[in-house]
Amino acid sequence: MSWLAVVPTVEPTASAQQALGYPSLFLLVLIGALVPVVPTGALVSSAAVVAFHQTAPLTLVLVFVAASAAAFLGDMALYWLGRRGMKSKNGSRWLEAIRSRAPEERLTQAQEKLADHGVAVLVLSRLVPAGRIPVMLACLMAEWPMRRFARGNLPACLAWAVTYQVIGILGGSLFPEPWEGVVAAVALTVVISTAPSVWKRIRRPAKA
Repeated sequence: MSWLAVVPTVEPTASAQQALGYPSLFLLVLIGALVPVVPTGALVSSAAVVAFHQTAPLTLVLVFVAASAAAFLGDMALYWLGRRGMKSKNGSRWLEAIRSRAPEERLTQAQEKLADHGVAVLVLSRLVPAGRIPVMLACLMAEWPMRRFARGNLPACLAWAVTYQVIGILGGSLFPEPWEGVVAAVALTVVISTAPSVWKRIRRPAKA
């Protein structure tokens, strides 16, 4: 009887956590899309780890929907703000934030690739560490309309959400406890995001 009495108290708690978790994930990824310093990939991977250890079959689907929708809406909002800044004589703090996160070398590469390959570059930009902002700025400078940017940004956000969910699932499957999987997933996303810049710094002295 005591076991049966405990069960009803556990289920509402898990449901309440899920009800708070998905909106929180959506909000954090949305903020991360607008403020490019927030590690949204690690957030999605961590949420996927927790979802992997849940018994409800739709948890991973809900994580995917929340993450991809928030990323898409955040990107569209940032692009819209960037377009407004491009048209304004005084610019805008959002446009300055985009420019500050796009080094001249990477911006030039993004412009060249965008001119050669079009929307495909935008799709891949979210999968490349620090690739989203230079390509977005290249689209702004090329005066892409919102509709054209949205056509490339939608599959980019879907692919991004799937990629970081897979990282989280792999981390969750390797460890019995969710917190261990979260640590592994976060560590892996940090390695993926910092590896290109570290490799570039290592190669630079060798060329000199």
